[in-house]
Amino acid sequence: MRRIVPQRCLGAIIDVQEFFLSHAVGHPRSRLKANTGNLARLLDYFRIPVVVTLERPVDQKGALPSEIERLLGKLAQVFEKDFFDLTREKTIRDHLARLKKTQAIVAGCETDVCVLQSCLGLLELGYEVYVVEDLLFSSARNVEPALVRMRAEGAVLPTYKSLYYELIAAVEGGRHATKMLAALGPFPDDLPDCAIS
Repeated sequence: MRRIVPQRCLGAIIDVQEFFLSHAVGHPRSRLKANTGNLARLLDYFRIPVVVTLERPVDQKGALPSEIERLLGKLAQVFEKDFFDLTREKTIRDHLARLKKTQAIVAGCETDVCVLQSCLGLLELGYEVYVVEDLLFSSARNVEPALVRMRAEGAVLPTYKSLYYELIAAVEGGRHATKMLAALGPFPDDLPDCAIS
């Protein structure tokens, strides 16, 4: 049985850019931004380094929205990419290797293109991959085949809520537990425990 361990994790926020946000099916932009921002805050609290990707050309597809960018912690790094699979970019792959992590928490878009291809790449590199299912979006209406493929290849698809509590439980089992407070400081009480629906 695999459990998420914060010290072994890296985060990947894939292509959350205005072009893709404007084409997202069934998800208001404001909700996608808020949920991605909350994930960034959660990962930062647990000192999990985050790789943020932007698909080129960035001048056409847009930068990371400022609402999310301001919530990234010091351990986050933004990369531009040409490939659907973020692991095909040498600069990103080299950065991942330097982080020396074994688990990857993934969110972003598009579920059936860049997220799927990046998950396959991360799995191929030996990572345990956790794709936050309710923090994915796409311009396609039917992404179920992509989710089925990710599961079949070995990715685990927790919800944001499951991830939230598993990270807390990994440290000591409660937001106000002594060990967690001593190691990481006060937990942000305004950080929601589930994705905004």
